[in-house]
Amino acid sequence: MTIKNRILALGSGIALAATFTQALAAGAPEAQGSPLLRTTDLGVVKGIDQSRAGGTYSWLGIPYAEAPVGELRWKAPVTHKPWTDTRAADKYGNGCIQQGRMFSPAPSGPHYGLDIRDGLGQPVGAEDCLTLNVTRPANDQTDLPVIVFIHGGSNVVGYSADPMYDARALAQKTNSVVVTINYRLGVFGWLDLPGLKTGDPVNDSGNFGTLDQLEALRFVNQNAAVFGGDEGNVAVMGESAGAVNVWALLVSPKAKGLVDKAIPLSGGLVFATPAKARTYAEQFSTDAIGAVSDPAEAAGKLRAASAQDLIRAEVRRGAVVGDPPAVIADGTVLPADYHAEIASGRLAGVPVLAGNTAEEGKLFGSLVGAYRPNDYNRFTAQYFFDPNKPTRLTERDFLNDKFLPVDAPGKWNDAAKQLADAIFTSITADSMNSMQAAGNKNLYYYEFEWNQEPAPFDTVYGAVHAMDLPFVFRTFDKGLYTFAFSRANQPGRLKLSDMMINSIGAFVRSGNPQHTGLGDQWDQWPRSIVLDADNQNATAKPGSF
Repeated sequence: MTIKNRILALGSGIALAATFTQALAAGAPEAQGSPLLRTTDLGVVKGIDQSRAGGTYSWLGIPYAEAPVGELRWKAPVTHKPWTDTRAADKYGNGCIQQGRMFSPAPSGPHYGLDIRDGLGQPVGAEDCLTLNVTRPANDQTDLPVIVFIHGGSNVVGYSADPMYDARALAQKTNSVVVTINYRLGVFGWLDLPGLKTGDPVNDSGNFGTLDQLEALRFVNQNAAVFGGDEGNVAVMGESAGAVNVWALLVSPKAKGLVDKAIPLSGGLVFATPAKARTYAEQFSTDAIGAVSDPAEAAGKLRAASAQDLIRAEVRRGAVVGDPPAVIADGTVLPADYHAEIASGRLAGVPVLAGNTAEEGKLFGSLVGAYRPNDYNRFTAQYFFDPNKPTRLTERDFLNDKFLPVDAPGKWNDAAKQLADAIFTSITADSMNSMQAAGNKNLYYYEFEWNQEPAPFDTVYGAVHAMDLPFVFRTFDKGLYTFAFSRANQPGRLKLSDMMINSIGAFVRSGNPQHTGLGDQWDQWPRSIVLDADNQNATAKPGSF
């Protein structure tokens, strides 16, 4: 069905159909002669021209679903109503409501800045947040590969406007359409509470954040061609919790036909059981609104509560039991047994490019009491650190004495490795091994070892969790990790970034990340490529998990 016919089918009468017909005629790029005007199945959007600065066009803040507020809170996403006027798509939408952490938006809006530290531990973002962003090369090519990126943040924080996810360089260098998305987080994204049940198995899954991602993928499927993309070649990429979500979408029966390739970075298959999710939801409800015996009454009070108060309740529960269980094995949206789903062979032909950083665990020192400063002071020190000037900072400014010296047995390096194995590498191996056992012969894996930060960050963090993302997106100038990137390490890191982006470009086109710039053969899992760089040159060496 054509876009015009899809829109006309949404109308309930001749007048509405006529209105959409006029909008299409007035706003179609070919009619206006502007590549910034694109006619989606929801209406016309006008993007921004970045061709001089980055060789791209972008459409920011496109709403793909109605605001999940009021009666739509804890409901499956509802496709956004069509609009009749040309919609400006020139700024990012709100980050979803969340507890402020290092990777959260600033309290003043969806951007990175010093005021992020003022939102630490506080509610930030908004419930009206279900938007996505599209970036493509500033050319007239069509049938380009599509990369859909799902941000990380433990499924409780994060936002698509994080400057680390600026898609311009990735889109331009891979000649792809790149889509970044927002989705509901924390208790707004995953809550399995009896009073919220409607009798619809999809809605009753509790997987509202997963359903948001599926809705975004449906928008991509319907509109990829509008932006010059190929709806039959969609690679879903995510990092950390985003990678957990990528794996979840792979095994979800609801995502059939929407995912053609997968790029899960620093994450694997790990689902919450319905029992664990239910226990958390009931305890959260009691904390948020008090003990209410009637499930329907409890649901009503929760829907009437402010989003900020619900986040505060999530923070209180987090201090006791940790983050809300996310990605629930409900048996409808997500399979009750993902190993069995993989073993069926349905995913045997889906190419997967996975990766981990060599020192993932060094971002999670707070879990073992390793960091000396609190998050507020650590954020401040990193924000103001100039990587091009001498510093008096030492490892002891960031790490407690019991973890020093970092390379001694049982100290920081060993503790961080144990964290990495427990949280990240074990689930990566389990997921990849399951795919291999089911007959998948398109599995590739990398380990990222770059640790050329100025001291003391080369040992405090090194090849830390998410440090590969600025290389994947080539976003070294803004965001949490700017302290790491100096003029001295620029030549090598730029070469490593090119190497990684070229691998992604090759993968999204062919299902194989091999390209001439690697030098060595990238063999399939459990073989790997080890990616690294010194201050001048990048290397890719064969390795194994």
